[in-house]
Amino acid sequence: MAEDYGTLSHAYRYRESLIGAVSAGFFLVLLGVLFIATPGLFSRTIDFFDAFGPVVVPNTAISFFAPARPLSHTVVYTAAEQFCFAFGVFHVVILALRFAARSSTNKKADAIGNLIFWIGAGYLIGTLLLETPRWTALTTWFVFWAALITLIGVTLIARAIILAATIPRRMV
Repeated sequence: MAEDYGTLSHAYRYRESLIGAVSAGFFLVLLGVLFIATPGLFSRTIDFFDAFGPVVVPNTAISFFAPARPLSHTVVYTAAEQFCFAFGVFHVVILALRFAARSSTNKKADAIGNLIFWIGAGYLIGTLLLETPRWTALTTWFVFWAALITLIGVTLIARAIILAATIPRRMV
């Protein structure tokens, strides 16, 4: 009987590691496709990081690192938006694989949280960094990061709600 349990445990661990490997592989392939499909993305990404320096956060006395002209890097933002949407949609596949593999509720909640985060991050990049800003470029940059931090909180809350909703009745 102990051998059957060990075999079942081994099969479960194999399925889970296979899903993780598929996810990591898709991540790397997606990055490669973006760099191949977007001409000059590598040099523009280097230019983006070279543009970083200490700037004063608008309407405060706080200095923080940001690009000198944040809205001049639309190629990098477009690639990041495409990556976020593609990786978010891929997490629908991961979620389906989690259900097919009968993964734990924790793993399914993680997949749903990741889906929310990546789709939300793509939306924020498109809305705040690529559309015509209503504020100054520097303000838009810091609003984007504040919204991204808020999105992380929303993702954690969504995972917690899923986990709380699936607690067995006997434990409550």
